[in-house]
Amino acid sequence: MLNVIIVIHLLLALAMVGVILLQRSEGGALGIGGGGGVMSGRAAGNLLTRATGILATGFFITSLGLALLSNERGRQGSIMDAPIETPIQQQAPQPAQPQQQSQQPAAPISH
Repeated sequence: MLNVIIVIHLLLALAMVGVILLQRSEGGALGIGGGGGVMSGRAAGNLLTRATGILATGFFITSLGLALLSNERGRQGSIMDAPIETPIQQQAPQPAQPQQQSQQPAAPISH
């Protein structure tokens, strides 16, 4: 179900980009565009405006659907509810017991 909605969402996004790029520029920007073109009539403008609105509505609905589905699939509860995991402390090996010290020093003592 989630994969189907993601594919529809992607197709709507691509279609919306295409329809927006087909629309006639209404000035602004750098002064480019705005001249006559393939679709330059009032009917074409209304068609593209209506198509953009429909695609945007579908994009909005699929966005909400994806958000709701991901919320259901996620872990229940809050991240603050989880116990704090403390790292397991390794016990350091005990140092070897010193052997019986002989009465003689390790280094010669000079008097």
